[in-house]
Parts: sequence; structure tokens; C-alpha cells
Amino acid sequence: MSKTTEVVQTAANSNKDVVNTLETAILEAVAEARSTCEVNGSDSNDCAVAWDIVEELQAEKSHQKQAAKIKNSLDDYCASNPNALECRVYDI
Repeated sequence: MSKTTEVVQTAANSNKDVVNTLETAILEAVAEARSTCEVNGSDSNDCAVAWDIVEELQAEKSHQKQAAKIKNSLDDYCASNPNALECRVYDI
């Protein structure tokens, strides 16, 4: 399972292509979980941990997709003109 840990850390540290990296990590984690369960049995703690890793990776992928926001014309304008009145954000 150390290979899966390395993949997870690489995915977490990478800012570009995070979803693609997570997709690869999920596929590798699924393969490792299946082999772990075949070796140790489906009722073993190692099997449960391996599938928990898969679940966590899938949840992170879902969160990354939700966090990706589609920019609209106001977002583009504010990126070019951060001091414009329309772009000011006030904390209350």
C-alpha cells in the first residue's frame, strides 16, 4: 500500500491536472485494493483500509470537480480590473 500512499501524496502536491492525477490514483488504488483483498481475504483489516483509500480518493475527485468554477464575463472583467467598483468585495 506504500505505492498508493505515494500516488496520493503526488496527487495532493500537484496543482495541474489534479483530476487526471486523481483518476490515475483511483485506478491504481482499486487494483491494489482488489489484490490486497485476494491475498488477505475480504474480511481483513488491510482490505478495508485499501477500499477506504479508494473511497477517499473518489471523494477528493468529486470535491475538485465541484470546486472548479466556470468563469463568467464579470469574473474575467474583475481579473483585468481588480479595483473597479463592480469588483469590490466587502466583509460585513
